[in-house]
Amino acid sequence: MSRIGNKEIALPAGVEVKVDDNNIVTVKGPKGELSEQISPRITVTVEGAEVKVTRATDNRIDRSQHGLARTLINNMVVGVSNGYEKKLIVNGVGYKVEKKGNKLVMNLGYSHPVELEDPEGITTETPDATTILVKGINKAEVGNYAANIRAWRKPEPYKGKGIRYDDEQIRRKEGKTGAVNA
Repeated sequence: MSRIGNKEIALPAGVEVKVDDNNIVTVKGPKGELSEQISPRITVTVEGAEVKVTRATDNRIDRSQHGLARTLINNMVVGVSNGYEKKLIVNGVGYKVEKKGNKLVMNLGYSHPVELEDPEGITTETPDATTILVKGINKAEVGNYAANIRAWRKPEPYKGKGIRYDDEQIRRKEGKTGAVNA
């Protein structure tokens, strides 16, 4: 019995959900439109201001697809109504970021600045020289782009330099003791 899959998805005002014959769920809202192919083993029904997700049988594959389908649809509803945001912090001497048009320019200690162009549907903002905000309506794309930015300079455990998520805790290690064996 899937506890997540059995929950109904409440639709906020201004959000519309459609399901076609091929089990493609389309969600329209004030921030945009998203669509996702749901497994044919899962039935999605829209009843008033709620979306219900049910499965045909109780076998293992159907149970795993049940919770996944409900979560994907819920993420689309939240995305088109509120949107998603990831905050990254840049820490290190001389490390800084800035926005030039639709490009994110990062100085991360390399011999050249790193330039990343924003993918379609995702925007980045730099409120100050050490903060990056990644915003969009698709949760997976926002998380993936934030991970790609972080991968340019992962935080290291000795000085804490690098790009980290706002809520990420860096486990610090102690350096060498300096004792000399003579």
